[in-house]
Amino acid sequence: MVRDGYYYALPLIAAGILLGWLTSPAWVVIPFLLAFFFLWFFRDPERVIPGDPGAVVSPGDGKVTGVVVGDDKRLRISIFLNVFNVHVNRSPIAGVVRDVRYQRGKFGNAMNVLSADQNEQNIVTVEGDDGQQVVFKQIAGLLARRIVFYPKIGDRLERGQRVGLIKFGSRVDVVLDGAARVNVKVGDHVKGGSSIVAYLEPREALAAGRTAVSERAH
Repeated sequence: MVRDGYYYALPLIAAGILLGWLTSPAWVVIPFLLAFFFLWFFRDPERVIPGDPGAVVSPGDGKVTGVVVGDDKRLRISIFLNVFNVHVNRSPIAGVVRDVRYQRGKFGNAMNVLSADQNEQNIVTVEGDDGQQVVFKQIAGLLARRIVFYPKIGDRLERGQRVGLIKFGSRVDVVLDGAARVNVKVGDHVKGGSSIVAYLEPREALAAGRTAVSERAH
């Protein structure tokens, strides 16, 4: 359980008891149901973190809504978290946090492709042990009004480590090298920390591939 669940639930329980005492026991039902919802929403289940070499795990629970290679040749995997998903976010790879940038913006529908650039979001860059960088974004949605990220620049993260959460509906994006091997497709349901969304190619293989492409171009 994320402690935020208690912050929402305990006042509601207290309000329900007070209402029941001052009015009728029937008034207890609504505050108690809301308290139960918040306790359930902020659940934080344990996950089995895969140890596969080069694996990139999903930063959150949800449905894969996009797998695209952008103009910058970077692969972006988008995952939509509805209000019923676990909202604890996890690091997609092991490595060091190289950059954390909070971008203010809109609170549009997180299913919309424009939300990746226009919505309020937290953009985190993690450099893996082999030097490859993976970016993941915590993107606010229609209901999300607060993004939480605990680590700081320079902190060491392990694959699947809990790093924060987005309160209520939201989206997470993973941006990585276009040569990565995708392990999901649009429509798949993934779990944060345990579902492998892609595999990074070894840095030596990437370098060799780019050298070969350059030689062919000449």
